[in-house]
Amino acid sequence: MFKFLLAAVWISAATLAAVFYSFQASQARSNAAPPPPFFGGLDYVRTNVMSVPVVKEGGVGGYFLVRLVYTVEPERLKALSIPTDVLLIDQLHSYLYGNPQIDFSAKESVDLDALRNGIRDSINARVGEQLIHEVLVEQVDYLSKADIRDNAIRRRIGPDS
Repeated sequence: MFKFLLAAVWISAATLAAVFYSFQASQARSNAAPPPPFFGGLDYVRTNVMSVPVVKEGGVGGYFLVRLVYTVEPERLKALSIPTDVLLIDQLHSYLYGNPQIDFSAKESVDLDALRNGIRDSINARVGEQLIHEVLVEQVDYLSKADIRDNAIRRRIGPDS
C-alpha cells in the first residue's frame, strides 16, 4: 500500500513539473523577436496573369503578360477598402505606361529588379505607407502582334494540316 501511495505522489509531481515547464517554454517563445520577412509574418499573395498592352507608334505592338507574387502584412491587407489585386493591376498599368523607356520586345534591356522595385514603390507611394514589402516575379512573357497572329492561324488550321 505504501509503494502504491509513493508511486501516485511521484506521478503527480512529474506531471506538475511537465506542465510548469511547458508553460514556461511557451511564454519564452512568445516573447521572442518576430521572424524575418522571408521566414514568416507576411502573407504571400499570388495574382492572376495580368496582360498589359504595349503601345508603339500609335498602335498596340504586343502584350506584356506577368504573374506576380507580393508580400504584405495580413493586418494591413484586411484593413484595405479596395481589393489589393485591383490596386496592383492599376499601379502596374500606370507604372508601365509612365515609363515608356521599358522595351519588352528587347528582352536584354528589361531590368526586372527595377520593374519589381518600381511597382512596389509606386503602390506604397499611392497608399501612403509601406503596404507591399516585396514584389516577386513568377512569370514574365511578351507576345508581339506577329506571335499572336501566328498562334491564331495555327489554331484555325489545326495541328494535322
